[in-house]
Amino acid sequence: MGKIVAVANQKGGVGKTTTGINLAASLADAGRSVMLVDIDPQGNATVGSGIEKADVDKSVYDLLLQNAEVAEVTVASEAGYDVIPANGDLAGAQVELVNEIGRELRLRLALQRIRDNYDYIFIDCPPSLNILTLNALVAADAVIIPMQCEYFALEGLTALVNTIRKIRQMLNPRLRIEGLLRTMFDGRNTLANEVSAQLQQHFGDKVYRTIIPRNVRLAEAPSYGKPVLYYDKNSKGAQAYLALAGEILGREQAA
Repeated sequence: MGKIVAVANQKGGVGKTTTGINLAASLADAGRSVMLVDIDPQGNATVGSGIEKADVDKSVYDLLLQNAEVAEVTVASEAGYDVIPANGDLAGAQVELVNEIGRELRLRLALQRIRDNYDYIFIDCPPSLNILTLNALVAADAVIIPMQCEYFALEGLTALVNTIRKIRQMLNPRLRIEGLLRTMFDGRNTLANEVSAQLQQHFGDKVYRTIIPRNVRLAEAPSYGKPVLYYDKNSKGAQAYLALAGEILGREQAA
């Protein structure tokens, strides 16, 4: 049975989409079958995977509104993983689902039917706690939390951990934190090192050993519609995500 992992943080600009795309590509490169679900109306994970969101006939919007099955909305990326794409239509789903019974279960019900087809299903969440993020967290087995090592990130992390706890109590008892990923890290920054140490103190081995550095190639890759692995495999960004994939696989084997 495949593992469903939400990549989430209520704070924007912390590397959620970058992590979703590049972790999917790195695990696919390691021979795993992977799906990436874009549930952000901005559709950045879709574009960053080389799929033109304006040309998509059916998207995750149709899946949530139960107008299509997973097979009808799945697109294969050139990087070896499948994508359920998103575009601006998804913004309307937030309104259309408001009065629907079981609205927070729509994604879970859809993915349950195909989870055995994949080793990993990653869900790229929007940078807010809304019905879309709620669908992702109810569907997921675990959460990866990308975060920058800065002061305000700790406040946002506390809020997200509390949200995960409430969802576990009320809607999804199997939900847990898979790991915290330090992103856009600059080891020359004293504050970054202090926050990193605090994370390790409070969360222990939940903090991935792998650190994602600030990297120009990593920032450039989405504009070419490619994971950094296919843009510049030798870059520090690509090597970091390959290392993260290896760490995740190692944890699975040790469990």
